[in-house]
Amino acid sequence: MQTWLVYAILAFLLWGFWGFFPKLTTAYIKPPSAMVYETAGALIVAVVVLLFLIKGRPELHSKGILFAVVTGMAGITGAFFFLSSLSVGGKTSVVVTLTALYPLITILLSVLFLHETVTITQGMGILLALIAILLISL
Repeated sequence: MQTWLVYAILAFLLWGFWGFFPKLTTAYIKPPSAMVYETAGALIVAVVVLLFLIKGRPELHSKGILFAVVTGMAGITGAFFFLSSLSVGGKTSVVVTLTALYPLITILLSVLFLHETVTITQGMGILLALIAILLISL
């Protein structure tokens, strides 16, 4: 099995748990507190990466660092609203499915700023995803 596929499957599995555990979390604590503990969990993983994968020497490049920090800010802020949605009664199955359509935003940004192209087939997939958002949110 190709390495990229192993990694993609692991991401798929872990993100499945990532979408499931917040409903349990918000049954016991509010989203702001949950965010603090989620960040602590992320820091544990970051320290392991720092110590073992990059041997304590992260790369330094101002634009790379800026984009990484902005990525973290967007991710944790999105996680806050995800938790908030679940905590005020959103069904896990609906909230996870709706928010999992975030690649639509990525595609739009990639077309606008990276000048990537979308084929007719991909465009049809995007249209179906938009229809899915409508159907899921009803």
